[in-house]
Amino acid sequence: MIHSLFLINHSGDIFLEKHWKSVISQSVCDYFFEAKEKAVDPEDVPPVLQTPHHYLITIYRGKLFFLSVVQTEVPPLFVIEFLHRVADIFQDYFGDSNVGDTLPTGQLSTIPWRRAGVKYTNNEAYFDVIEEIDAILDKSGTTVFAEIQGIIEACVRLTGMPDLTLSFMNPRLLDDVSFHPCVRYKRWESERALSFIPPDGNFTLMNYHVSAQNLVAIPVYVKQSISFFESGPCGRLDITIGPKQTMGKTVEALMVKIHMPKAVLSANLTATQGNYTYDLPTKVLVWDIGKLNPQKLPNLKGSLSLQAGAPKPEDNPSLNIDLKIQQVAISGLKVNRLEMFGEKYKPFKGVKYVTKAGKFQVRT
Repeated sequence: MIHSLFLINHSGDIFLEKHWKSVISQSVCDYFFEAKEKAVDPEDVPPVLQTPHHYLITIYRGKLFFLSVVQTEVPPLFVIEFLHRVADIFQDYFGDSNVGDTLPTGQLSTIPWRRAGVKYTNNEAYFDVIEEIDAILDKSGTTVFAEIQGIIEACVRLTGMPDLTLSFMNPRLLDDVSFHPCVRYKRWESERALSFIPPDGNFTLMNYHVSAQNLVAIPVYVKQSISFFESGPCGRLDITIGPKQTMGKTVEALMVKIHMPKAVLSANLTATQGNYTYDLPTKVLVWDIGKLNPQKLPNLKGSLSLQAGAPKPEDNPSLNIDLKIQQVAISGLKVNRLEMFGEKYKPFKGVKYVTKAGKFQVRT
């Protein structure tokens, strides 16, 4: 019935949280904080708040707010009664359960994820947009399945307590998003902008998912032929890879992995670019190509030796391809601007885009 529980002091600090199913970001409490600001007294905060995806049910006991998050409609009195029982247990164990007006010594700051008194000679902020394609292609090159998992990594070294807003030109591309607790979730829901006071240093700002198959542009094409013969313990392999949708960028760290049938003992191949290895215990053929040269497409071909007396493999193996493309977000996501409030900083260093294809599979 209750998905998550947050304990909040009268100053608005979340100092304890419990999740029973999956973790819900602290940003869901923004709706409660808005209602708390409008209330004259803490007791005047509405006990039930409706948000687009949750219900917030809360009580106020001993200068503490017990806030529960519910995802489906339930009788609110049941939840309120449960919260009072939890408050009773806290009061029996800790006494009157009151909390002080000031933070204890050693606390980082009033914002849990950022320490106070941060100072830098050179202020800078870096944001890396990293996307990973998960796709399956059939032998003809037609996309059977495709989706994109994205992540925004941040490295922020700014003096004081900066308040940042990162906006996108096309935020509607994104679905199934999750954020660092610093992100104000209500601002995202209303404006599709990331408003936050960042932690100091490196952190993951956001994870997202793009599921629209027609938006996924596969960056390379593959011509492959893997066959096994009835007569003679052998087979043939011929693979060529070329650039397809790279938006003028170079494909780097290109690697092909093939899980061979158990009957394959060895591979006698010739690679026009890179090196290949065949690991007999795991039956994995790895072709490490490196940077893709569009003028001279890499090719790997040769013969495969099979175990004597072994039957012909029924299914041909699939190809798993890994690659990287710098300065490209394959989903088309574009950062519009980064605004900073509270301190006067020089313009931020910029945003780097990286496309990393993982689990990119071609069926032969």
